[in-house]
Amino acid sequence: MTEERKIKQLFRQLNSSRVYKFPPRGEDLIAPIEQGIYVIYDTKGLVVHVGRTQRGENGLRQRLNNHLRDQSSFAKSFLGKNGNRLRVGYKFRYLIIKDSRERALVEALAIGKLCPRHLGLGE
Repeated sequence: MTEERKIKQLFRQLNSSRVYKFPPRGEDLIAPIEQGIYVIYDTKGLVVHVGRTQRGENGLRQRLNNHLRDQSSFAKSFLGKNGNRLRVGYKFRYLIIKDSRERALVEALAIGKLCPRHLGLGE
């Protein structure tokens, strides 16, 4: 299988993966500690953010918790420094992808296809 086909296949797997609700206040986020890519949806089901893990020891769980704790540009700029907003109606899906190149390529494809409202532009 060519790399391009594999990346498209992984994107389709991401898009068809289970959707989870962010936990209410006082409950822990349940997500894997493996590396991967994720998509966050707002209360209307619109894609607001696409992201990937890069090197965090606790992978997807750590990265999604970063958003809840205002430790990301997404939480700071898009959520107005109120990551707890995610706890009320926002949802996410993820796909574990071990290979860092594949994660980066699937993230790029997902951003291009899903056009999230927030882009982490590093500004």
